[in-house]
Amino acid sequence: MQEKDVIQQVKAGGHEQFAHLVRKYQNMVFRVCLGFVHNQEDANDLTQEVFINAFQNLHSFDGRAKFSTWLYRIAVNATLNAQRKKSRWKFFSLIDHRMGNPTQDQEWLLPPEKNDPEQTMINHQERQLIEQAIDGLPEKQRTAFVLSKYDDLPQREIAAIMNTSEGSVEQLLIRAKANLQKKLAPYYIKSDGVHRKMEADGSNN
Repeated sequence: MQEKDVIQQVKAGGHEQFAHLVRKYQNMVFRVCLGFVHNQEDANDLTQEVFINAFQNLHSFDGRAKFSTWLYRIAVNATLNAQRKKSRWKFFSLIDHRMGNPTQDQEWLLPPEKNDPEQTMINHQERQLIEQAIDGLPEKQRTAFVLSKYDDLPQREIAAIMNTSEGSVEQLLIRAKANLQKKLAPYYIKSDGVHRKMEADGSNN
C-alpha cells in the first residue's frame, strides 16, 4: 500500500493505519530530536509528542510537501519549543575537530575513546564547549546546521523544511560555521599551544 493511501485511510477514520507511518518514520524523528536535545529520554518523549501532534493534525497535510518534510517541520518545532522552556540544552555529538575538514564530517558522531581517560576528559570538555557554542547560534542557523550535519540532508530538503530558499539555507550554514569557528577559536588556539608546549617538552627529554 502506498503512503498516500495510508494517509487517506487514517484521515477517513482508519486510525490503526497510523501505526504504519510511525514504524516507517520513528527512527528519523528520533534522530532529529536527539540531534537537538542530546538526551535519549528527552528524545523519546519528543518523538512521541511529534507523532501525537502529527496524528492530531493530519487533516492539515495536503500532500504538497513530502510527508517526511512535514514530519521534519513538526519535529524541529517540537524540539525548539521544548528548548525555549529550558535555560540551556545539549547538542547530540561532537563536531569535526577543527570544523574545517569536510572529509571528516562523520567522525564527529563517534564516541570518545573509552580506553584513554585523559582523552575522554579532553573530549568531554570539547563536547561541552561545542554544545555551548551551538546553543549560542541564532535559531535558524542552529536548525539548518543540525539538519545538515546530523541527518546529512541536502540544502533543497532543508529549505523545504524551513520554508525558505536554498540560497538562504546556504547562507545560514555559512554563517553558522563562521560563528562556531569564531566561538571555538580561542579554545583551539589555547589547546594547540598546550599541545605544542607538550611536544617541545617531550623533545627535550
